[in-house]
Amino acid sequence: MTTEPEQTRQQVTPPVDLDNLMSRVADGDRDAFAALYDAVASRVFGLIRRVLRDATLAEEVAQEALIEVWRTAPRFDRTRGSATSWIFTIAHRRAVDRVRSEQAAAERERRTARASVPFDDVIEEVTARLEQHAVRRCLDTLTRLQREAILLAFYAGLTYPEVADRLGAPLPTVKTRMRDGLIRLRDCLGESWR
Repeated sequence: MTTEPEQTRQQVTPPVDLDNLMSRVADGDRDAFAALYDAVASRVFGLIRRVLRDATLAEEVAQEALIEVWRTAPRFDRTRGSATSWIFTIAHRRAVDRVRSEQAAAERERRTARASVPFDDVIEEVTARLEQHAVRRCLDTLTRLQREAILLAFYAGLTYPEVADRLGAPLPTVKTRMRDGLIRLRDCLGESWR
């Protein structure tokens, strides 16, 4: 029968020497990397999770960070710091890079959304120019009196009596010419847009 202090000693796992494991990982020791991974993966995930706040994204970035640890292990220098701080620096840098990447993607989407507004403006401008071209073409089909009366009334803003006075024509004649001219314009423009 073992005493209680002996049971406690048997259950306590000795601390993992991460610096030693990193040296072995730097030499390409896969078993050492597996042990290192088991020792730090949950803490790396926790650090990244606090930065990213999204568990799925944090898992992905944690895997990337640990792969980077494997690939860059020969660069680890124990004289410059502990393996733990080196690994956490890589993990934190990866998390911050992902945040920046996500923010840049969101900004690109916002710029693209804003860029669609000028596209709408271009469509409106092209449509307006096409309509102006059609109106000019249809105005050319009117008689001189019809065209002048309509231009004075609609583009210069003159009243019927002012148009009649300006053209030196009787008011009823101007009204008739304008009515006939507007009917011809409507028909001409209707054909232009079919």
